[in-house]
Amino acid sequence: MLYTRRELGRLALAGLPSAGLFLKSGSVAAFAKPESKWAGVQVGMNVPYNFGMGNYLSGDEILSRCVQLGVSGVELRMQPVELFLGSPEAAAGAARGRGERGAGRGQGRGRAGGGRAPLTPEQEAAQKAAAEATRKWRLSAPMGRVKDFRKKFDDAGVAIEIVKVDGIFGFADDVLDYAFEVAKNLGATALSTEISKDPAQTKRVGQFADKHKMMIGYHGHTETGPAQWEEAFAQAKHNGANLDIGHFIGGHKTSPIPFLKQHHARISHIHVKDKKLDDTNVPFGQGDTPIKEALRAIRDNKWKMQATIEFEYPIPEGSDRMTELAKSLQYCKDALLT
Repeated sequence: MLYTRRELGRLALAGLPSAGLFLKSGSVAAFAKPESKWAGVQVGMNVPYNFGMGNYLSGDEILSRCVQLGVSGVELRMQPVELFLGSPEAAAGAARGRGERGAGRGQGRGRAGGGRAPLTPEQEAAQKAAAEATRKWRLSAPMGRVKDFRKKFDDAGVAIEIVKVDGIFGFADDVLDYAFEVAKNLGATALSTEISKDPAQTKRVGQFADKHKMMIGYHGHTETGPAQWEEAFAQAKHNGANLDIGHFIGGHKTSPIPFLKQHHARISHIHVKDKKLDDTNVPFGQGDTPIKEALRAIRDNKWKMQATIEFEYPIPEGSDRMTELAKSLQYCKDALLT
């Protein structure tokens, strides 16, 4: 069950993990309606990724942390939604995640040396059977419950604007329809996924994006260049880019701003992180990524795209993840209001 904003406040005061972070001098201002839209630009969070606790973090915990930080818009992975809906696969993933966190470093991590043993015929058969069971479950998933998930976020003041779907290129046609329907029922304006190097895959998924009239933003890494996105743009009207301005700097050693300006209508959202030209992740303001310029371009041109913080730099000694996320938000706010 997801909590209301009032319930979150009571839980925090009762000792929910990290809940006291912003409770100074008895203040409960952290539990007012969150607001991270500044000068018309929605600054959001990639969740649950940014919280460093795995893809299967519950909707309750995601919402709690967003409210604590004052975040009013997110890019949300599909796994927490399917966990809420009762997916057996999601429940198993959540259980595995809890086991790995409980095992500690060096335990529960697979074979020595980091490799994986080949699957036996029996394991392959079990894997295929599990995939088919998941497909059947998805096709019967209750969309009314998806709306219940969305309502809790809406009531707390956190908009689910983008839904990240892992493994989408392996989806059957009917499961692709399901993914878009889930995103619509969550109130999202776009899906996102990692870009494929196979043009046939972006062409196929783009056809479904056009069918559902919803953009899909393909996320690029350091090796992803403008030509790959432009090829996807030509394949389907609703094929778009999730432009990671940090990866762009790290991979191409040049500013992403010209690409942002040229293709802004096809950019679902940007990922905001700071990197040096040598591809090193650093705290906001210490690298070569033109974060301020990108945010101000979105602001000044009134482009409708979320600026989504993706947290990847090492946590400094003496700090913690929530504190660093708050600093990153403040950096973006200052850039937009000056």
